[in-house]
Amino acid sequence: MNRDEIVAALFRMQDREYALLQAKAIPTVPAARIIGVRTPALRAFAKRLYQDNGRDAFLACVPHPYFEEDQLHAFVISQEKDIDQCIAAVNAFLPLIDNWATCDQLLPKVFKKEPEKLLPWIDSWLGSGRTYKVRFAIGLLMRHFLDDRFDTKYADMVAAIRSTEYYVNMMVAWYFATALAKQYDLILPYLREMRLDRWTHNKAIQKSVESYQITDEQKAFLRTLRNR
Repeated sequence: MNRDEIVAALFRMQDREYALLQAKAIPTVPAARIIGVRTPALRAFAKRLYQDNGRDAFLACVPHPYFEEDQLHAFVISQEKDIDQCIAAVNAFLPLIDNWATCDQLLPKVFKKEPEKLLPWIDSWLGSGRTYKVRFAIGLLMRHFLDDRFDTKYADMVAAIRSTEYYVNMMVAWYFATALAKQYDLILPYLREMRLDRWTHNKAIQKSVESYQITDEQKAFLRTLRNR
């Protein structure tokens, strides 16, 4: 399947009303780039494309004109079974990501098997100053290093981030809200000691008190820590 055939298939799945909703939800992507294909259909298409002999040619045909092509790219990479090849593909694709949706839906399954291999790259991406590299790296720490592999050094890495980018700061807040749900006693000092910038600190608390994984008692205490 070549790129023209891929794009034609995407337009056959087009939902114009959904395209309008997507344009509002993803303001960093020009509306003209959005075809309007729902995520389940894109995921199913990506599974077929992963097995297609035109897959590599599609992945090499960047930057993609359409948002849905970026989504397909992310979903295809996410199926890669070799972790080293997957990391290489992610590293090549990250500089091209221009929105939170593609960033957050780049979820390689193979990363669950050997997350320690990601750590040097996480450190590099966090220090890159590139919005979606940083956001992606925080997401990896949140998904793979908050349970049995948790160490406060990872929370330190996220707490040290200072950015003017909304999509970075929102991910920092999401990280700490999730971390509170999983490692409450170890994460609470980050908020008690005001180790985040004011906006991110308050957003982390907001997301925590909205969570079903935080007890009512914990929520009541977290409300007292708001940075007014």
